[in-house]
Amino acid sequence: MGDHTETLQIKFNPEQISYSTLLEIFWSDHNPSSYPYSRQYRAVVFYHNSEQKELAEKTREEIAEKTGRNVYTAIEAYTNFYAAEDYHQKYYLQANRRLIGELNEIYPDFPDLIHSTAAARINGYIMGYGTTEELERDLPELGLSQRAQSDLISAFQRRN
Repeated sequence: MGDHTETLQIKFNPEQISYSTLLEIFWSDHNPSSYPYSRQYRAVVFYHNSEQKELAEKTREEIAEKTGRNVYTAIEAYTNFYAAEDYHQKYYLQANRRLIGELNEIYPDFPDLIHSTAAARINGYIMGYGTTEELERDLPELGLSQRAQSDLISAFQRRN
């Protein structure tokens, strides 16, 4: 267990969103001055080239200056990415019987569910991420029945 770090991998089109913007989101979405209690749950940015490394280090320094606190977020070279076991994929979605049941009909092959943008969004909304406006905008595009949409709204509201 202790030889890995739980992360996510983001594939992005720099013509649509910049690496700088992704770093802004990353830094604002966690507490970089929180000391990691284990390798598994530490905060880390993996870079793919020297430009990404320099930008990640620069933004880490800016955060330290701005907050006046130590920043424990690691910055390391990317080597490999391994997907989590199936039972960890879309974890909160899988725990919601009604929503996962409906999505299993849409995506009968589990790898398709794992790679589904709609499933990723639903999983996040179940945990209360995003805004009410974003959820309302996304609902018609998620492929859910009216009943499942209502369940998703309820799950979202419980977290907010």
